[in-house]
Amino acid sequence: MRYTAGVRIGWLTDLHLNFLAPWAQAAFYEQIREERLDALLISGDIGDAESVVSILSQFAAVVKVPVYFVLGNHDFYGGSMTGVRREIESLCAASEWLRWLPAVGVVSLTAGTALIGHDSWADGRCGDFERSDVFLNDYRLVEEVTGLLKYQRLAKLNELGDEAAQYLEVQARQALAKHKNVIVLTHVPPFREACWHEGRISDNDYLPHFACRVVGERLAAVMREHPFQGMDVLCGHTHGAGRVQVLDNLSVTTGGAEYGFPKLQSVIQPTG
Repeated sequence: MRYTAGVRIGWLTDLHLNFLAPWAQAAFYEQIREERLDALLISGDIGDAESVVSILSQFAAVVKVPVYFVLGNHDFYGGSMTGVRREIESLCAASEWLRWLPAVGVVSLTAGTALIGHDSWADGRCGDFERSDVFLNDYRLVEEVTGLLKYQRLAKLNELGDEAAQYLEVQARQALAKHKNVIVLTHVPPFREACWHEGRISDNDYLPHFACRVVGERLAAVMREHPFQGMDVLCGHTHGAGRVQVLDNLSVTTGGAEYGFPKLQSVIQPTG
């Protein structure tokens, strides 16, 4: 689907709707519907492995506009990446409104602006992984990263980051071949400068678990090759709001979030 210039697209992130009672979920869906947006972007952490499919189904049934989304680490809690992604692919294949970006490639929002996205994952390369004693719930609640020794965990984080980076690099090049601007939707901040938490950049203990350096490196390399085109990255994960201009033509906005209080981050109007 290609939209005309002047469309209004809402961005949401880190909703954690599984923390809300059913009546509160329904009230939030109605609140978003009343915004009368043309489409929605969600940059992950929608629910957990048990609830994410039902939440997305109910949300789409109320808002009745295209919902382009990626998954976050919490969306796999209590399950596996492989299993949840399989369920999400089946859900989207049967849905009029739901579009998981890693499965659809480049979306032409307008003649001038494309959308791409990937769930991504913190790759352990920012900060100081070796000295960090941080042990996220990810490492006991997501099957692929459970029960690993520290060096094995780092290798797995590297692998997951590389997967996201490779995908986004390819999609970014394809998008920029036909569009002046590209919006990148991802869950994990791709630069340490975008890793906001409680009003400041995360420290070296948390950065390995909060940022994906390799994605940032690949995106920056692509945009250096396209100095007259633009890229805006939308991400979440850290629950701290901030914006950073990485290059003249590459910006990153990290959404702020609070458990139990989902909100609309902003309304985007893509260029024509």
